[in-house]
Amino acid sequence: MKKYIKTVFAPAVALMLGMASTSCVNDLDKDPISPKIDLEVNNDGLLNKCYANFGINGNGSGSNSDDDCDVKGFSDNGMTGLVRAMWCINELPTDEATCNWGDGLQELNSAKFDPSHPWMKLYFTRLTLGITFCNQYLEVAGGEDATKTAECRFLRAMQYYLLMDAYGNVPFSESMAMAKPEQKSRKDMYEWLVKELTEIEPNLSEPRVKTGSDADYGRVDKAACWLLLSRLYLNAEVYTGTAEWAKAKEYAQKVMDSPYDINTDGTADGKWSAYQMVFMGDNDKSSAHKELIFPIVNISGKTASYGNSLFLIAGTFTPAYNVNPDDPAGSNGVVGQQWQGLHPRTALLKKFFPNSVAPEVPSYEMTKEAKDDRAIFWGKDRPYEIDNITQDKYGYGVCKFINYNSDGSSHVDPSFADMDWPFMRAAEAYLNFAEADARLNGGNTTADGTKVLNTLRNRAHATTRPESSSYSLNEICDEWAREFYFEGLRRTTLIRFNLFGGNTGYNWDWKGGEKAGTTIESYKNVCPIPLTQIQSNSNLHQNPGYPG
Repeated sequence: MKKYIKTVFAPAVALMLGMASTSCVNDLDKDPISPKIDLEVNNDGLLNKCYANFGINGNGSGSNSDDDCDVKGFSDNGMTGLVRAMWCINELPTDEATCNWGDGLQELNSAKFDPSHPWMKLYFTRLTLGITFCNQYLEVAGGEDATKTAECRFLRAMQYYLLMDAYGNVPFSESMAMAKPEQKSRKDMYEWLVKELTEIEPNLSEPRVKTGSDADYGRVDKAACWLLLSRLYLNAEVYTGTAEWAKAKEYAQKVMDSPYDINTDGTADGKWSAYQMVFMGDNDKSSAHKELIFPIVNISGKTASYGNSLFLIAGTFTPAYNVNPDDPAGSNGVVGQQWQGLHPRTALLKKFFPNSVAPEVPSYEMTKEAKDDRAIFWGKDRPYEIDNITQDKYGYGVCKFINYNSDGSSHVDPSFADMDWPFMRAAEAYLNFAEADARLNGGNTTADGTKVLNTLRNRAHATTRPESSSYSLNEICDEWAREFYFEGLRRTTLIRFNLFGGNTGYNWDWKGGEKAGTTIESYKNVCPIPLTQIQSNSNLHQNPGYPG
């Protein structure tokens, strides 16, 4: 079943007032980040809750952790998770994705959102709520364990980064006592983030590849800090007006020099490619685990939720899609969860088929036709063009996210997802490096940048170029789409390349609500501060271009 926002909710500031009594979360098999509730409040439980905000919607137990969600006021609790909100904000207004469902999603498809839009409120609330959890832990237990404190500060920094990236000038507080936080400028927020991440780096654990059976699987280490710094520096010109390409490249190199690396091993029988395995139900223990720098843990039977990974697995599939040719009765590896509503725009398909229409074939044949393992799209018995963006019968499917285990084993609860969401993965460092390298070299990669980009394309069995040749910035922008489509990075990428809002010269199908595409207002490069936040906090001022 589809999960929608049906009603509005109380502002995040109001939520901040009651956090001191938050229940803790008990340990699961993957200690200490498991988000199950316990009656005893303890410091590890508070830290668990800080991690849990990324993965599940609340403290429900039993068959569905959405049953007692943190963000109240929605008729559908499955809608209220961070990953799902982040995805909708950062994918639906772009050249990658559409959704034929209602409840505000059509406005996101066409970037016609305003300060009252429910998704803008949801994303803002989930991020500020997560920041509040972190502030609570730091006030209660911040002096007890240097490593855990650094982890919590990283989680807070990541959420502040996402908030700043989307909303620009944002409310800022490092204390539970501030009911109406002051608004910090985007530039000041950027500078705080760089300082914060630099300060915590020495106290984070050394980078170490972990499997799902390791006690510290899912906990961040120095590599996550380096990757977030690289991402910040890559977007520095957008956030501050001053480019930091050399630093973006430097910190990307740190990640590439760490034990983490892209997965290059598919299954021995050739059934699943190395790229596909990154997005499968056993990605925490297959060869793909070495790519997961910050995975959002899913454990069927324990973290059951209609948000997070299940949203992408179920939302992109119909029962007719059979991504596993050896399982004629199968679909996406999750029993009874095919909600089909999410489709790739033709603009995304053209990144893989620039000179022809993508063929009407199953996903396992599409990759062969594209000569790129990343082109995991379903075209069989589907129309290529999206003639009506509100109807499911139009558009191809995305089969990238599946719940099959690469070794053929079964799941504890086949109705929910085991695929750990790759919130940060090593491939990002490769593209950060290549892009920064090109920007430092007049718009084309040096031999070093070409070599790094070739590494990603070799993993996908796509064509490569001699290191004496180069890739242009336009080609790198397309490579971001090919490598990371439907992973929640595209809005930020398009803005960095000056291809989103304003008269950019780049249109895509249904951009601005017109099938042929039209211009999006330039002020849409920053999302609106939710109206409920403006009304509740007199310290906040609306972003230019929006009412209120």
